[in-house]
Amino acid sequence: MESLSNLFDLTGQVAIVTGGASGLGNYYSQALLDAGADVFVVSRSERGWPELTEFAENRNRKVKFMSIDITESGAAEKIVKNCVTTFGQLDILVNNAGIQIRNNVLDYKDEDWRKVIDINLNALYFLSHEAAKIMTKQKSGKIINIGSMQSFRAGKFIFPYAASKHAVVGLTKAYADALAPYGVQVNALAPGYIDTEMTKALQNDPERNTEILNHIPAGHWAKPSELMGTVIYLASDASNYVNGATIPVDGGYLLR
Repeated sequence: MESLSNLFDLTGQVAIVTGGASGLGNYYSQALLDAGADVFVVSRSERGWPELTEFAENRNRKVKFMSIDITESGAAEKIVKNCVTTFGQLDILVNNAGIQIRNNVLDYKDEDWRKVIDINLNALYFLSHEAAKIMTKQKSGKIINIGSMQSFRAGKFIFPYAASKHAVVGLTKAYADALAPYGVQVNALAPGYIDTEMTKALQNDPERNTEILNHIPAGHWAKPSELMGTVIYLASDASNYVNGATIPVDGGYLLR
């Protein structure tokens, strides 16, 4: 029987993380580097690149970056080709990049709908498609899609976001079913309410903060680091018989 530590060891693995140098994506990249993987980060800006480079160097791991708009035509093929050219392989894909645009129902703009769907859903599909070409040939691989609490709930001010995150769950299941015979697992992680810069406005709103905390059995906003273990689990051999699942990391939020 293989030791538990070996099951979670990602030494020798290569991961692509979209939006992997800032926000929660930065924590996913750090987790993968800590577990032994080398990481290929894709982002539009260079925000967070120096800090993540230093983090990787301190752990004797490699991180490389590519600046590209993941919604542009042919982006997925360029990303996967660049990663394989740089590292010689691709074992893990974390589809993390995403945006959210809020507005009232009657004021919601068509262009904002398209923008959110293009990043949150279409780019995820095309990257998964390109990664699958590599993973099916090597008979192994992990695709981790990032969902949301809005994968399960309504979002009356964030229509395309809610639609895209519901769709991420469906696409995760479809890809899991299609790729399972090739030894590839496709799962999703659905973060709950996480203490980040993006959620500071909510946390600083006494009414909304109280409402959210009363909905979380754990009684607190999660630290970003509390997502890292689930990412490693889904990226490692420890989850080889887990396929098509969406795992909420939400302190029990969905229970109420």
